[in-house]
Amino acid sequence: MDHMSPRLRAFLSEPIGEKDVAWVDGVSRELAINLVTKGFNKAYILLGQFLLMHKNEAEFQRWMICCCGATEYEARQSSTCLKEWCACFL
Repeated sequence: MDHMSPRLRAFLSEPIGEKDVAWVDGVSRELAINLVTKGFNKAYILLGQFLLMHKNEAEFQRWMICCCGATEYEARQSSTCLKEWCACFL
C-alpha cells in the first residue's frame, strides 16, 4: 500500500457506506459536480456503474470522459480506485 495516494488509502480503509462521490480517488470538485448533476451523488452509485460495465476499466474510463467530463487522469484514477475497492471488499 506504500504506492497508494493518501486519498486512495483512506477510501480503501473501510466499506463504501454512504460516502459522497467526491471521496473516490481521482474525482475532483468539478467532476463531482458533474457526477452529482447526472445522479451519481454517492460513491456506491458510481461503483454500481463500474460493476454494470463488468469492471472493465477502459470502458468505464471512456464513459467518465465522454459522459461526465472527466480528464484522462481523473478517469484512470477513479477506475483504479473502484477496482482496488472491489479487490478488497468483493
